[in-house]
Amino acid sequence: MLDTLLPILIFAALGLAVIGAWRRVSLWRQGRPSAVPLLKGLAALPRRYLVDLHHVVGRDKVISNTHVATAGGFVAAAVLMILVHGLGLGSSEGLGGVLGWLLLAASACMFVGSLFVARRRRNPPARLSRGPWMRLPKSLMAFSLGVFVVTLPAVGILPADIGSWILALVLAAVVVWGLAEMVVGMTWGGPMKHAFAGALHLAFHRRAERFSTKKGGSGRSTGLKALDLDDPEAPLGVEKPSDFTWNQLLGFDACVQCGRCEAVCPAFAAGQPLNPKKLIQDMVVGMAGGTDAGYAGSSYPGKPVGEHQGSPHGPIVAQKGQALVDAETLWSCTTCRACVEECPMMIEHVDAIVDMRRFLTLERGETPNKAPEVLDNLIATDNPGGFAPGARMHWAADLDLPLIADLQQVDVLLWLGDGAFDMRNQRTLRALVKVLRAARVDFAVLGNEERDSGDVARRLGDEATFQSLARRNIATLAKYHFQHIVTCDPHSFHVLGNEYGELGGHYRVYHHSTYIAELHDAGRLTFAPWKGGSVTYHDPCYLGRYNGEYEAPRRVLEALGIQLNEMERSGFRSRCCGGGGGAPITDIPGERRIPDMRMNDVKESGAGLVAVGCPQCTAMLEGVVDAGAEVSDIAELVADALVEAPTGDTAATQRPRAVEVA
Repeated sequence: MLDTLLPILIFAALGLAVIGAWRRVSLWRQGRPSAVPLLKGLAALPRRYLVDLHHVVGRDKVISNTHVATAGGFVAAAVLMILVHGLGLGSSEGLGGVLGWLLLAASACMFVGSLFVARRRRNPPARLSRGPWMRLPKSLMAFSLGVFVVTLPAVGILPADIGSWILALVLAAVVVWGLAEMVVGMTWGGPMKHAFAGALHLAFHRRAERFSTKKGGSGRSTGLKALDLDDPEAPLGVEKPSDFTWNQLLGFDACVQCGRCEAVCPAFAAGQPLNPKKLIQDMVVGMAGGTDAGYAGSSYPGKPVGEHQGSPHGPIVAQKGQALVDAETLWSCTTCRACVEECPMMIEHVDAIVDMRRFLTLERGETPNKAPEVLDNLIATDNPGGFAPGARMHWAADLDLPLIADLQQVDVLLWLGDGAFDMRNQRTLRALVKVLRAARVDFAVLGNEERDSGDVARRLGDEATFQSLARRNIATLAKYHFQHIVTCDPHSFHVLGNEYGELGGHYRVYHHSTYIAELHDAGRLTFAPWKGGSVTYHDPCYLGRYNGEYEAPRRVLEALGIQLNEMERSGFRSRCCGGGGGAPITDIPGERRIPDMRMNDVKESGAGLVAVGCPQCTAMLEGVVDAGAEVSDIAELVADALVEAPTGDTAATQRPRAVEVA
């Protein structure tokens, strides 16, 4: 009886899965076109799954091994099940016997993995979604156990006519349960949807450069994509779900609701109305149409589940009535990329948030709190503070900084950033100048020709102002010759190095910690031994997660003789200071402040001083009341430790002064 039932059940499930797949693809195709090499992507899928995805999943060894056993066992069992029971190749002799034994092994492996999934679901952490996901262990067991038992006669362990028709129906029912969840549910919705959508998402990812290749590859792509402002038909950001590209919609569907993004999001931890997992699930709701009432995970803090709804062609942020997402959810993001770094499905949360911000800013002119003032300042004065452009070099009136306009060619162009207008960051810049002169570096500055890099404008969604600033900076830089750009601002470092290229500006950019490390390695800097207290280091998001630079700052601190007390959240899991993405400007209220949480991390490390490498981090962390620790930039620590101050006249000090101050 099973010999008759099983092929019918298997091919019925496959037929339903194909219909579901067509329906799902139709939902994705509502999005805008995106040029993706389909065949090349499919060919790269095995490596992207086995290497790149498991590089992220492998951070939790237990879950990684569970996933290998469960997913690997399922894929093998599904293919072998079709051959053995669907096509009848399961005779107990010859090739059929081998296939039968392999099917037993695969289903047994899957069953073992399902036991670990069940253990994890017994008392799941808060970040894991419940609801349909709670039945997944039972479905995994039903599929693997059912396939295992019905395969025993195929290999001769049990007689083919064992039991009654009642037993056959019971076994068939168990197999149907497993097939319904594992095969049909993969394309019609449910916990296994992530397997179908996730595989295609890896193949057709909009950032193929994130993945490694056989030749290596950095596996990093963090620059925002430019809008085509010259195309009158191109949308200015994303108003509705169908404005995303089709492979962005595909990426949203790949979410496995593991909550890793939720667990590391600084805004969520601060009680601001953002949960990256919920945001992605809301995009899925909008893509298909409906409400978020079926969502079974943590909501946005302060916002109950069930009050949001949307449709593929309806506005995401409504001006009246119920919305798919509230505007303050989008403005809570610090763009720290902690969510992207942790996502095992490699979903691009930050891209989606900035795309939606672009529409609010460019089309509606709706930016909260001080954002309109900052954007107006950038347009009028080329800096977010609205300072007179001619005052950019006033802080260095006594330093005789060389201007590149007077020299035309230098080794290093020192990019000051808008910290030049901030008294606190001016101390860092003066320290960096001291270090460069001690190492006899041939450097110069743009002086008043430098403009804001455009970072904050772009993160606030004002792509037009960003591109205006960027193109003018690119035109200025094109007039001069230099080997490198060095800056103490990771945000400028990132934009100049990773986002100007799309607009025609290609430069080799160093963060000052990396450049100082190279100067020390070359023997051009000598330090006195550290005699201070305990020190910890805060990784800036735009230096670490955005650009993968974790070692150079630590090498510099080690060269100073400092033994770090590392915070629990450091390196790629460093907690954001709260200063990125325009967050201090939009200033969305929460239950606590992000920098307060970070300084509490410092306190728990036992350090009396936190070393930083970013002016925003310095400002945010020094703004914490009763912090219990000092904040110093790496450049300041290095400048204080220099064994010899610069002596004699150098090429740098003989050059014209950068500005004449009345």
